[in-house]
Amino acid sequence: MIKILNKQDCCGCFSCSQKCPKKCISMLEDKEGFCYPHVNEDVCIDCHLCEKVCPVLHIGNLRKPLRTYAAKNTDKEVRMASSSGGIFTLLAEMVIAEGGVVFGARFNESWEVVHDYTETKEGLVDFRGSKYMQSVVGSCFIKAEFFLKMGRKVLFSGTPCQIAGLKLYLCKEYDNLLTVDFICHGVPSPKVWRRYLKEQVVQVCKDKDIVSGDSHKDQVFIKGVSFRSKYLGWRNYSLTLTFSICYKKMSEKMVSISEPLMKNPFLRGFLCNLYLRPSCYYCPTKCLKSGSDVTVGDYWAIKRKYIDFDDRKGISSVFVNTVKGSKWTNRLQWDSIETTYQEAYQRSIQYSVKENDKRKIFFEYLEDENITIAYCVKKFTDTPFVAMFKNRIKRMVKILFAQKYLF
Repeated sequence: MIKILNKQDCCGCFSCSQKCPKKCISMLEDKEGFCYPHVNEDVCIDCHLCEKVCPVLHIGNLRKPLRTYAAKNTDKEVRMASSSGGIFTLLAEMVIAEGGVVFGARFNESWEVVHDYTETKEGLVDFRGSKYMQSVVGSCFIKAEFFLKMGRKVLFSGTPCQIAGLKLYLCKEYDNLLTVDFICHGVPSPKVWRRYLKEQVVQVCKDKDIVSGDSHKDQVFIKGVSFRSKYLGWRNYSLTLTFSICYKKMSEKMVSISEPLMKNPFLRGFLCNLYLRPSCYYCPTKCLKSGSDVTVGDYWAIKRKYIDFDDRKGISSVFVNTVKGSKWTNRLQWDSIETTYQEAYQRSIQYSVKENDKRKIFFEYLEDENITIAYCVKKFTDTPFVAMFKNRIKRMVKILFAQKYLF
């Protein structure tokens, strides 16, 4: 049976829990908020199927993309609502137009991130945009397999480790399956996210002199979340929260709070690797090992390489990894420039991030309900944020020009 002795050996893809024929594996949160498998040994029949579908135990092959593009959706409204160039939406709309099903990550009513599927173009709105969170896959692999066996086309999008888990779960290649992952920095703790949202609601209540949770008084509810709002531009994106203030007089007022990347505490802690899942520091799917057909991300080098193509509304890097991926992308109606892997390269494609040495003490501090996320992040991200980004850019430049590091 699957046993997690070291937390870094589980990426939380839910493949094992879905593959178990006796349904004796439950995915339960640990004290940091990450889900891990727990086996009911009384029911387990030692079939070892859970081990056979684990992407940590069965790491894929190192790959190099067949073709690489800088691309953007011609629909500017869609692109502004997307994290980068809106290419996922183009692929998803094509699949749905051909009677297919699209799986992706969305927020639920509690603003947690879960995986789900849609059969309509309208449903794609919920999947659009980055969710810097570990999504709960639930039974989506089972549902995807059901649609595939029906002969319907399926686009499954997710983190690289989720795609690797799906491919192992299916145990065979499907011509009607298109898999899309993204350049992944890592996934932060859902517990930290819930704590952060709670603190933001409390802060709005204080600002508006509201007693939250009292049905006889004014109340505040979260109505919208955007991790990658382009309010200040694509490069200087912001985390934007929209609140509904419901007054006891039955009137309602909408309030938005938007903080740019360098000022928002949740984004700062995320990018400083303070509360990522342990497996993210030892990611088994780097170097395109997930087996995905297409990998998308931000084309941050566009200003340096193709300045005339950059309109500051978002440009995607598109890595076409398979012949199947090439067949789909060749049909897209997009604005694109074929480029090279070296030009579009980001360090996160090939290397796991380094664990913040303050990570353990951060979670210890978090046990105190009186200490805020903002306080902890400020205290434990001792490297100045601007300096961190400068160092990251320097490392990237060195890698770009040192060909021996590129496959």
